[in-house]
Amino acid sequence: MQRDEGAQMTDMELGVLKGRERGNWVRLRTIILLRWAAVVGQLVALFVAQHAYNLQIQMGLCLLVVSVSVMGNLIAMFIFPENKRLSETENLLMVLFDLLQLALLLYLTGGLHNPFYILILGPVTVSALVLTLRSTVFLGITAILAVTLLAEFHLPLLTEQGFLLRVPDIFVFGNWVAITIAVVFLSFYSRRVTQEMHSMSDALQATQMALAREQKLTDLGGVVAAAAHELGTPLATIKLTSAELIEELGDFPELQDDARLIRDQANRCRDILQSMGRAGKDDLMLRQAPLGTVVREAAAPHLNRGKDIHFLDGQNPGDSQTQPMVLRRPDVVHGLRNLLQNGVDFARANVWVETAWDAETVSVRIMDDGMGYPANIMGRIGDPFMRLRRSEPDYIQRPEYEGMGLGLFIAKTLLERSGAELSFANGRDPYLATTEQPQKCGAIVEVVWPRAKIDAHSAENAVPMRKNKRLEI
Repeated sequence: MQRDEGAQMTDMELGVLKGRERGNWVRLRTIILLRWAAVVGQLVALFVAQHAYNLQIQMGLCLLVVSVSVMGNLIAMFIFPENKRLSETENLLMVLFDLLQLALLLYLTGGLHNPFYILILGPVTVSALVLTLRSTVFLGITAILAVTLLAEFHLPLLTEQGFLLRVPDIFVFGNWVAITIAVVFLSFYSRRVTQEMHSMSDALQATQMALAREQKLTDLGGVVAAAAHELGTPLATIKLTSAELIEELGDFPELQDDARLIRDQANRCRDILQSMGRAGKDDLMLRQAPLGTVVREAAAPHLNRGKDIHFLDGQNPGDSQTQPMVLRRPDVVHGLRNLLQNGVDFARANVWVETAWDAETVSVRIMDDGMGYPANIMGRIGDPFMRLRRSEPDYIQRPEYEGMGLGLFIAKTLLERSGAELSFANGRDPYLATTEQPQKCGAIVEVVWPRAKIDAHSAENAVPMRKNKRLEI
């Protein structure tokens, strides 16, 4: 079985991906400004070549080619609004136009004998940054074809005396090879770097959304906990009064049934408030909790998923009585919950959660009895949007699962932001047979905090102990 390292893709993550596609649309104003800069540069180069170096060039034809770009910019400025964003096809056509315009200008000014041929890389690099792979490949092939034709077909450059300006054929061939390699390399490099940046940006956005959702649950739990506290006395009074009415209305069965209904509904209100309060609490007394309590809260959604979760508090049997009070932070709870979800997803039957501490550190170790992480992803665990080809056992075990790496990335990011260091390993011994493997032979995740970062009794983390605010209804 191959172990994927991400949680199942959610609607939130899909929204991030769709947002990224929309965010990649380039504004028309940006293309117009870049084209104006190119036009100015082309005009300066033409007039310097003719008047400073007295080169004989087809100035009329060159100005005609440049004027095409000028006309295109003017039309775009007057027809379309400045805030228009270009679609994929529109971006491709704009960049293709700039590429062909530059190639035609090079044809009129010496082809690859003109040192400005290097500018052919500009449109290709832009396409690699903002367009899809298909569009980038199309632009790259077009650029290579244009350079190939320019190596053989072009108008020569002549000096004032009529001498032909040209470089040796071996250098022309070298220029062609260099520009071809540059087109391929820069396209691949630019696209790879851009994809990494987009993936990291999207994953960080998903992390912020997950943390915001966890914080909202905590805030909601605080309101519910306060409401439960305030409503406890009136509900108890209603229950007591209804019980007395039930005893006194023995001769009136219909009224006695109404009193029982009142008591049952009071009990129901109490149960509802208690269950809602489990979503999270912001009570000042509960901003800190024992380490084991925080871990159990993180594991709560996964306790009834068919796998046994074993909690081991402390390295020694007596340590559980002295476990540290830690900050009950939403990012810590959510990060541990994602790690536990990954363990439960891929365990055969058991997941172990060990907590340990000393004077310097606090640690949580999560282990399972699954197959562990595949060796080929050990160095990339925690990378966002990482898809792996799934094996047949994966489809049998979890046919609906499509992991993208966001689950562990979110957990890793949130926990590292709280000051923790994470390490990932496998408990399986590759030199032992399956029947000889230890019980905890699956994936191992260890989270270690410096004690000063998470201990609620640390000076910088001290939780204010004051009277809770009364809930105003």
